[in-house]
Amino acid sequence: MSWQKEIDELKHREELAKKMGGEERIQRQHDNGRFTVRERIELLVDHESFHEIGALAGKVVYDDDGELTDFTPSNFVLGTADLNGRRVVIGGDDFTVRGGAADAKVGNKSGYGEKYALEMRLPLVRLVDGSGGGGSVKTLEVVGHSYIPALKGIETTMQLMGHVPVVCACMGSVAGLGAVRVTISHFSLMIKETSQLFVAGPPVVERGFGKPVGKNELGGSQIHANGSGAVDNEVDTEEEAFATIKQFLSYLPQNVWQVSPRIKTDDPVDRRDESLLSVIPRDRRQMFQVRDVIHSVVDKGSFFEISPNYGEALVVGLARLDGYSVGVMANDTYHHGGAVNASASEKMMRFVDLCDTFHIPVLNLVDNPGFLIGTKAEEEGTVRLGSRALMAIYQSSIPWLAVIIRRCYGVAGGGHGKSDGLNLRYAWPSADWGSLPIEGGVQAAYKRDIEASADPDARRRELEDMLEKYRSPLRTAEAFGVEEVIDPRDTRPLVCDWIKLAYEIIPTQLGPKSRTTRP
Repeated sequence: MSWQKEIDELKHREELAKKMGGEERIQRQHDNGRFTVRERIELLVDHESFHEIGALAGKVVYDDDGELTDFTPSNFVLGTADLNGRRVVIGGDDFTVRGGAADAKVGNKSGYGEKYALEMRLPLVRLVDGSGGGGSVKTLEVVGHSYIPALKGIETTMQLMGHVPVVCACMGSVAGLGAVRVTISHFSLMIKETSQLFVAGPPVVERGFGKPVGKNELGGSQIHANGSGAVDNEVDTEEEAFATIKQFLSYLPQNVWQVSPRIKTDDPVDRRDESLLSVIPRDRRQMFQVRDVIHSVVDKGSFFEISPNYGEALVVGLARLDGYSVGVMANDTYHHGGAVNASASEKMMRFVDLCDTFHIPVLNLVDNPGFLIGTKAEEEGTVRLGSRALMAIYQSSIPWLAVIIRRCYGVAGGGHGKSDGLNLRYAWPSADWGSLPIEGGVQAAYKRDIEASADPDARRRELEDMLEKYRSPLRTAEAFGVEEVIDPRDTRPLVCDWIKLAYEIIPTQLGPKSRTTRP
């Protein structure tokens, strides 16, 4: 006796699921410049590696004889696949079925995917294109009553942040819990013009405030990747989004019990870049491009910047040293002179949490004049957010190396490393440090002396010249206040030697931390 009839029915239903919301709605998705969820998964994952879970879930209509007459698939597609040969769990909203609204999700497929990723210790990739919450108010008509909101499954969502990499891509107009899910991730992105993110969409906002507002005006990528910092990166196309997701995950381990993969590199560890000898201007007020320093030190072409347009005084990203993954942090003098403001502090905290969670060592290229000062900085709560960033550094247990390339001042400068531990560091001859820069500190420390002088400006310059001789890093090295002052061209050989030692330590530290990454 054969079960071929049932197998044929199974295959028929699987084919119906692949038709999603129908040809008309699929065409509408394409007309809006977007791929369908199944096309997105196919473009993202390794060829023919997607294994779907729950394809048969949907709303079914039967005739009087029990024969299927209509099938609308659940608008969430879930499965496992390979990305660059490494297994992940991947799930995405199907906007062609009820616009990705949660009340069209038959069964908790997204929640099952989270549990699968958590228990099988696999990275999770979410392609978010809907509300993801309780659905529209049409749900009231269907169920006949309202309900008190609840975040079911949020415990699993939070656990994931401490166990496996979570990547979320905002692929369309995403509101409510869908928007929250995008932000509860280790890395998130949006697509220019075609994706929007908001707590509530334009119709709700217009009803509440009486003023029409466009989708991009309310929650476009130019807002969240640049101003609010709600997502990390902004890309031009969906194809670029898929490439970016792959690149980000390539630096991370599968989970916190594994070490990040090492790749082969042709970049010699003993490469000495001559440009480093002159990259720092002698004029301390002059800016320089710190990304040039990063590219000169890390493996060529390996720097992947995160949140480049948010908290711009701080540059953060993942890179490689001799093929090993490393987190890189550096101050950008083109924004607030490199001073850490509120948004840069938040960016620092999230980045340190990311690296600490996945046991990725951090290289800190320090040119930190301190926390940003002034009325606006105080209004933004720089001191509180700065304190949180410092706590993230001191709570971390990853190997850490600081190269002080120029300034290191004040409390913020104290976060160049973990001074309660080894605090491994090198300094360039251009390094300059202290509680306050001499230029501003003299005015505060010698205020009465300066004001009592017949020529206050001349007296201030005299005092600055007198103290100038003490600021040489060689003077600090004489007192063993800094361990090594190095030729800048030796930076790459030294940090490549350090990263090898760091990865000998990391296997002894594997596993989850006592706290999860803060979103």
